[in-house]
Amino acid sequence: MYYRKIIGKMRKWAQKRDRKPLIIRGARQVGKTTAVNLFAKDFKNYIYLNLEQKKDKDFFSHDRGIDEVIAAIFFSRNIQRKDAPTLLFLDEIQNSSEAVALLRFFYEQAGDIFVVAAGSLLESLIDKHINFPVGRVEYLFIFPMDFEEFLLAQGETDAVKHMHTIPFPAFAYEKIARLFYQYSLLGGMPEIIVNYLVDKDMVALGSIYRNLFITYTDDVEKYAKNDSQARIIRHVIESIPYNTGKRIKFQGFGNSAYRSREIGVAFRVLEKAMLLKLLYPTTALSPPLVADLKKAPRLQFLDTGLMNFFVGLQDYFFKSEDLNDIYRGILAEHIIGQELISLFGDTLHKITFWVREKKESVAEVDFIIPFKNRLIPIEVKSGKTGTLKSLFQFMNNTDHEYALRFYDGEPEMIRTRTPEGKEFNLLNLPFFLVENLFDYLEWMIAKT
Repeated sequence: MYYRKIIGKMRKWAQKRDRKPLIIRGARQVGKTTAVNLFAKDFKNYIYLNLEQKKDKDFFSHDRGIDEVIAAIFFSRNIQRKDAPTLLFLDEIQNSSEAVALLRFFYEQAGDIFVVAAGSLLESLIDKHINFPVGRVEYLFIFPMDFEEFLLAQGETDAVKHMHTIPFPAFAYEKIARLFYQYSLLGGMPEIIVNYLVDKDMVALGSIYRNLFITYTDDVEKYAKNDSQARIIRHVIESIPYNTGKRIKFQGFGNSAYRSREIGVAFRVLEKAMLLKLLYPTTALSPPLVADLKKAPRLQFLDTGLMNFFVGLQDYFFKSEDLNDIYRGILAEHIIGQELISLFGDTLHKITFWVREKKESVAEVDFIIPFKNRLIPIEVKSGKTGTLKSLFQFMNNTDHEYALRFYDGEPEMIRTRTPEGKEFNLLNLPFFLVENLFDYLEWMIAKT
């Protein structure tokens, strides 16, 4: 059981004066239950209820009021409610609409109890089969382990310390870059990380990757409204690894005969289940950052390691030392996207990219992020020689002079210019410093 950053967020939640029941949201197998179990070490009393099990679900199944439910739960565990603060974890809460309905009363009438809920299929059921009490609960999101969590799992605390040092110490670059390359191979699924760190056996991981993917396809019937939709969703899931990192069209997705509307519904279901994100482009050059939902989105899968396994990329890791040499550079862009999603930390913040689609000039910048009333363009390139044609087009037309590139090299800030003559500041950061990009943007602006 390795530390997850969401535990720190849960601790902040626990300190709130007007604390509401907390819903942990995330895809299957990303570590929701493990994170809550680790958080529970902060409490003298911890009650875990799995609402897939009849004996636990029955606490909420007899039309009891909130006081009677609480009394029954504490009595069953032989715990005195007044003895110490108690953490109550309602796992797989999607199995009990009665438990969901009682969450508002935990907030209104039982503020001394720290209530956390989660569910492996919760995302697909929110606003569909289950109505959560509006304004009476709050949410935190959990994703696959990010690179910093991966380092901490290996005990690489010095590496984490150096990553947060600005400017970055050059002596730490080679080792941390090698560890990031390893992380890019494995991905961030907790079960994969745990098994790899124990056994160091890549071959043995194959069955775990495969079982994780089977788990997602087996859930299809629970997502779908009918057998026809189930077939379409299953087709989309099975096609995702081969289309990850690419801009896609719904019509005929995955070499199918399915219509745009059918595929669109399937994507929306799977996005709600947090198995993927559709990153829509923007044409904006200044705030507000508004995505254009009429343009083709780019597909971002849950986890890079799962993609690597299913498209057979892992052999290439032992033959190349450049992420952009692997799978036509899609891998580097995808792992940066995965890190950005984890960094922003919730599904309300939309990750997007910039496009200019004119007959005489087509351009695409990998990512755009808002920062201090600016839209900062981010390119993902290998080495120091990758073309920046699209980035130059963006910088020619925006009203500021700051841009960012993630690449396979040490941190470096340079003053450069577009072919048209506009000067701007370009901050080059190694792939592994996504976690620190806002600190580095502050640093860049302060220095210029």
